[in-house]
Amino acid sequence: MSGGTESYNIEGDYIVVKALQDGVTLIGLTRGKETKFHHSEKLDKGEVMLVQFTEHTSAMKIRGKAQIWTKHGQLESGA
Repeated sequence: MSGGTESYNIEGDYIVVKALQDGVTLIGLTRGKETKFHHSEKLDKGEVMLVQFTEHTSAMKIRGKAQIWTKHGQLESGA
């Protein structure tokens, strides 16, 4: 980024989420004293999203049926 003062941590952990049904929701939660929702995305069946944890995102909430891959292994969320 030229001219900006923001710094992004590009070395945070990643997860991969694949929607197994329409309408899977991914919600990013903030870091800090109070955890707040700061971003959400909807995925339809078959869509895949690669998500990175950053200095602003400390957790992800996933609603709906999806496959999730992390460096710790694979899991599936329920419907």
